[in-house]
Amino acid sequence: MNRLWVGIDTGGTFTDIVLADIESGEYRYHKLPTSTDDPSRAILQGIAEVVQQAGARCQQVQFIVLGTTLATNAVLEGKTARTGMLTTRGFRDVLELARQRRPHYFNLDVPKPLPPAARDERVEIDERVDYGGNVLTPLDEADVRRALAALQARGVEAIAICFMHAYANPRHERAARAAVAAAAPGMYVCASHEVLAEFREFERFATTAVNASLMPIMDRYLERFEQGVRELGVNALPRVMQSNGGAVSTAAVRRMPVNTFFSGPAGGVIATRGLGSQIGVADLIAFDMGGTSTDVCLIRALAPAQKSQRDMGGFPVRTRSIDIHTIGAGGGSIAWVDPGGLLKVGPMSAGAVPGPAAYGRGGTRPTVTDANVVLGRLNPKTLLGGRMVVYPTRARQAIEKGLCEPLGMDLFQAAAGILDIVNANMMGAVRVISVEQGEDPREFALVAFGGAGPLHAADIARAMGIGRVIVPPRPGLMSALGLLHADVRGDFSLTRFVRATPANLGAVNAGLAQLRAQGESWIEGEVGADATVSYAWSADLRYSGQNFELILPLASASVFPDALERLLEAFHARHREFYGYDMPAQPVEIVNLRLVVSAARPAPASERPAAGGNVLQALAETRSVWFAETGFTNAPVYKRELLPPGTQFDGPVIVEQMDATTVVPPRAGFRLDASGSMHIQLVAAAQKEMPQWTAA
Repeated sequence: MNRLWVGIDTGGTFTDIVLADIESGEYRYHKLPTSTDDPSRAILQGIAEVVQQAGARCQQVQFIVLGTTLATNAVLEGKTARTGMLTTRGFRDVLELARQRRPHYFNLDVPKPLPPAARDERVEIDERVDYGGNVLTPLDEADVRRALAALQARGVEAIAICFMHAYANPRHERAARAAVAAAAPGMYVCASHEVLAEFREFERFATTAVNASLMPIMDRYLERFEQGVRELGVNALPRVMQSNGGAVSTAAVRRMPVNTFFSGPAGGVIATRGLGSQIGVADLIAFDMGGTSTDVCLIRALAPAQKSQRDMGGFPVRTRSIDIHTIGAGGGSIAWVDPGGLLKVGPMSAGAVPGPAAYGRGGTRPTVTDANVVLGRLNPKTLLGGRMVVYPTRARQAIEKGLCEPLGMDLFQAAAGILDIVNANMMGAVRVISVEQGEDPREFALVAFGGAGPLHAADIARAMGIGRVIVPPRPGLMSALGLLHADVRGDFSLTRFVRATPANLGAVNAGLAQLRAQGESWIEGEVGADATVSYAWSADLRYSGQNFELILPLASASVFPDALERLLEAFHARHREFYGYDMPAQPVEIVNLRLVVSAARPAPASERPAAGGNVLQALAETRSVWFAETGFTNAPVYKRELLPPGTQFDGPVIVEQMDATTVVPPRAGFRLDASGSMHIQLVAAAQKEMPQWTAA
């Protein structure tokens, strides 16, 4: 191995590492428990171990990319840095006022989320710019220095500068940022025009404040990671996956940590798209169930759904991302009984430590993993290819003590109840990204990955009427594999609030030119001036008087009258498609302009499919396994790496491998294709015969 690439996906329970020789197609895989106190420790340990297993040296690693949930966890757990805010006089309470909506319309007891910057740490500054960018009140820099001193006295680590209408004229924010940098060189600081150059002050302020609160957290984490990588002997500069599916430098992430909320799961979506292209299936639902959470994403015609705003910790974060929906359902999700005596599962997780009771690391509360062990669906002896011992007695004791006694039911009823509830929760997540978006999930194939995805996918698919489940060759390491295929990508936007008429095309084209200059400068810093770069342009349009926009693609970086006419026709058609009506006589407004700049990276060679053995060699054992259709029944257990391509059989069957376990239920067909992917064809409840296999 002379040209080694390393992909790392850090989850709440396990850290997954893939080592690839990009020329030969030789791959190595490693999985180890996440070090929750410092995730970089498990990462560095895993890199050293997988390189050693390959008989290589760390100096041979030429590319390394990291997927991390650190930013997400910090926001959701309230472990962000103490943050101050400088804002225009009179607008200190924008974060509290928000959109004047309760967190929950029908529950008055739900508390409002805590702002990223507390009220006592938001300071008003004398300055004002109007919506057209005209200066009404000049910035008082002495006021900025006084505010900074007061915030330093309160111990803030980061400062967000959020002035009204800075998207139209950022002069005051730039001056304030320079004043802060001069007076406090070690202070983390970001300005709203750098983070989100769009109107709507609440979303802009919230996104900027969240970004500032994450800067110290991410900077310290990346510093430990980079230093550890250097000490291992890796000379390559690491990259980090963003929520939009692009991998960027650590310097870019330090400036904009808000772009990494779906860093790890994005790798799984990229890998799912690649799998669909390889096997010829274009409409897919990525179903990634790990130890702590489940991430789902809809892919239509090999294009993952995109989203421009997500709620994180109760606040809107406006940043372009793959539309991944996440719920607290994973192998480590804890089952509990609520005060009304009802069985619940999640969103709390046992995580890596203490973990499920069956792992023997001190966990005593029942989890989804414990239920799968008790019901025979998971190997009751070892996991991770024999490296992790399983303690089924502890799993039984956790369920008996935590659920059977308070619920008055037997062990197997309680374990089956855990699976029913967690499956229902995950079905709800699939509905959010399909049915609630006007898509029929029955038209898609469910791609199951993550350490626990193949355990539950067939049950979920059957309940939702989905006819096919696809399990990739390395489901438990799918996200880490996807990281190796990520291109370099940056998303940029700015507000240009004008009527969509030929008279205003000068302002529109000037805005597009401004975006191009920003994108060119960014991509040159990421990949150099000689890289092959592509640009994708779009605009947000709406009818005059509306408060929501639709994103329409632009053909080029310049809009001329004939192109504007086609753009308006496309907008009316898109509005009719989305909302059931259009208003051709109503004036149309252009609100925001957008640019996606990307540079393609060379893809690693595909892994050579394992030669396999034969079905008799692959048969490991026959054990008693619980299925909803049959109760406990004897099911053959096969080792996946020994199954030859073309293998077909009917369920019930269990297929085990180092990184995951696949459950093929009764009344389902199983086939292993030439690429190493498993296809599970499901029989609907009304059908009486097994389905016929169709071409992949």
